[in-house]
Amino acid sequence: MLKNLMIVLGDQLDLDSSAFDGFDPTTDAVWMAEVPEESTHVWSSKQRIALFLAAMRHFAQGLREAGYLLHYTRLDQPDNRGSLAAELQFAIKTLAPHALVISGAGDFRVYKSIQAVAREAGVPLDVREDRHFYSTVRQFADHAQERKSLRMEYFYREMRRRHRVLMNGDQPTGGQWNFDSENREAFGKTGPGSVPARTTFAPDATTQEVIDLVDTRFASHPGTLHSFAWPVTRAQALQSLDAFVTERLPLFGRYQDALWPGEAWLYHSHLSAALNLKLLNPREVVAAAEAAYHAGAAPLACAEGFIRQILGWREYVRGIYWTQMPAYADRNALDAQEPLPAWYWTGQTDMACLRDAIEQTLAHGYSHHIQRLMVTGLFALLLGVQPQQVHAWYLSVYVDAVEWVELPNTLGMAMYADGGLMASKPYIATGKYIERMGSKQHCASCRYDPAQREGERACPFTTLYWDFLARHEKMLAANPRMALQVRNLARLSDAQKQAVAERAAAIRSGTVGASA
Repeated sequence: MLKNLMIVLGDQLDLDSSAFDGFDPTTDAVWMAEVPEESTHVWSSKQRIALFLAAMRHFAQGLREAGYLLHYTRLDQPDNRGSLAAELQFAIKTLAPHALVISGAGDFRVYKSIQAVAREAGVPLDVREDRHFYSTVRQFADHAQERKSLRMEYFYREMRRRHRVLMNGDQPTGGQWNFDSENREAFGKTGPGSVPARTTFAPDATTQEVIDLVDTRFASHPGTLHSFAWPVTRAQALQSLDAFVTERLPLFGRYQDALWPGEAWLYHSHLSAALNLKLLNPREVVAAAEAAYHAGAAPLACAEGFIRQILGWREYVRGIYWTQMPAYADRNALDAQEPLPAWYWTGQTDMACLRDAIEQTLAHGYSHHIQRLMVTGLFALLLGVQPQQVHAWYLSVYVDAVEWVELPNTLGMAMYADGGLMASKPYIATGKYIERMGSKQHCASCRYDPAQREGERACPFTTLYWDFLARHEKMLAANPRMALQVRNLARLSDAQKQAVAERAAAIRSGTVGASA
């Protein structure tokens, strides 16, 4: 007789998960399923599919070796029913559990689907708190209820105090809460120099089996698997964490916003996928960075900048997601309706910075946060792409994309589709910003000039920046943080505004920007 069936989703690969609390091997079992729907509800890239499947299969091996009774459906089983809902319905029918147990899901769609299956089957569903995070959704809701507007900085300070991270009594270590003024440098003319090699893991037999399956089953999906080397086990994830803290953290903050052609990895951590699959716990990641600072192995500015991404931003976007869904996914405050350019799926654009970012994304399932926010995201915002199409692209192509973290970053930060809930202003800039952040080499090799807003050599980013200001002038004028940019728009003559509008129309039509 089966008492509890523990549901483990592809982003819940953690033996310390609350779903395993009280697990009794004599009466309980674990259920996992690989299903096509999770790779096709958005057109998922091969890198993303392979990472999830390889990590799931390695976790399943660990469960079996530890003596857990596991019911596991593989993608290539002839009787695979295609969706989590269908597979769970069948499991309930054949196994007849008294109850289902799950730790909080990371995707509203998946959670509602499992909830509906349990309700229809008349089986109790025990949804437990996800201990992987510092803050609960209820705690975030309480924080939000006390404020007229939400800002990550205040939430982050609250988290620092509550969890005693980088604190000296009641004050932040070093006397200030963040060190942005000491971070975010561009690389000099000679570039980043000798960057530490990416921490890679050669595919073992299990991972290679997944790679072959994905290449066959999802042959038409974007990207390639030639460079697949992500950590797919907890041991590998811990090795990646140690390598980052030792090799990259000392320069992380200084160059966290820098760009350089052909350099995908730079000084970033590359840990977000392992964190989001639950192969790493954020507490051990934060503790490692804090310990490096106290040991004199990393500057305070670098340690704080990295910790802010984990303890501040990561927790904040999760709170936004779960307190605002499901309506959040449909927001479109700027009424953006343009289609996503087809070259987002191929990299076939003559804009050098975009081509580089997209080619890296398709090759590795990864690009760093400035490439996402201020290159691919910025262009989509300025162009006026429908935010739901941009969301589907980000969710499709990045290996670390789970909806709770991807959706607020895309709709809120990149696209300003939530009207300012996530960000106090739209993050807009001309091509000169991209050039300044270390992308001079991109611009030097590009047919477009970031200093020009009109004419054949005008950078599409720069043209679209002025076009965006003109199209949304009334809304932007009401935002104090945008006042200077709106005043600059007023300095343009009618003829210049018309030239910008005509050039912007050419970009939207695809006659400018797409490579032959």
